Amino acid sequence: MTASELLQRIQRSVTASLVGMDSATELVLVSLLAEGHVLIEDVPGVGKTSLARALAASLGVAFRRIQFTPDLLPSDVTGSYYFRQRTSEWLFREGPVFAGVVLADEINRAAPRTQSALLEAMQERQVTIEGETRALPRPFLVLATQNPVELEGTFPLPEAQLDRFTLRLTLGYPDEEQEQEILREYATRTLRPADVVAGVSDIEAVIQESRSVAIEPDVTAYITSLVRATRSHPAIELGASPRAGISLYRGAQSLAALRGRAFVLPDDVKELAAPVLGHRLVLDQEASLRGRTPTGVIDDLLSRLRVPVER
Repeated sequence: MTASELLQRIQRSVTASLVGMDSATELVLVSLLAEGHVLIEDVPGVGKTSLARALAASLGVAFRRIQFTPDLLPSDVTGSYYFRQRTSEWLFREGPVFAGVVLADEINRAAPRTQSALLEAMQERQVTIEGETRALPRPFLVLATQNPVELEGTFPLPEAQLDRFTLRLTLGYPDEEQEQEILREYATRTLRPADVVAGVSDIEAVIQESRSVAIEPDVTAYITSLVRATRSHPAIELGASPRAGISLYRGAQSLAALRGRAFVLPDDVKELAAPVLGHRLVLDQEASLRGRTPTGVIDDLLSRLRVPVER
């Protein structure tokens, strides 16, 4: 199975239970193939949890949902040891992080120490408990959600943790036709769970396929120039890190593979620039007061950079 075939199958499977999720599904698969994670920032009720559940069902991997709350402990995420009196031994009980797709719902509602429990898992794909390191299953994808409107009782994610997310996306409201279709589907009860269309071996194969996608030196230089330009822009206080450049590089490879190409185009880089870099940039106070946004600044940078052309 090729990456483009995987995308088509999963989109058909997700569409069977959700409406208007093709673009979001593609971006989540970009992160999956890049072996990264996704931050979904949107208002309640637009299908964030349903998308994660449908994607996990399509991939045939275990799905776990963690509802983040202020009283959630790190051990509630990673797992903990417990003492079995009958056999007088300590046993380990796996936490919900031991799954193929993990939904960290409303991640900004948990205290920072609980949020940080995901740092090692997301970066190293392992957790360390009581000095013992345990590997997480592969594939491993974290989908974290947060509500950008309601900020009362929340703990904003620090820059170090935001940098662990390969990309950030918003689902937005459906258009009028899509919303009518949603109502018809629920009224007639024809919604059904997503079908399993792939397995672990298929996912590993397309990940390797995406890694073999060619990137010309000029396109690599284009990515580097864009990332470095964020560090010198007058409206940006904190620019993108080298990890952001790696995410953009791997994301462009993954997007090209999903669209059936063996090479990356500059347009792939442009399309992923805002989802990959936007949440990593910190604007200075003056730019924020003037209403500038990271996405607007990225568009400004893209308009100034020379786009490589085919030799």
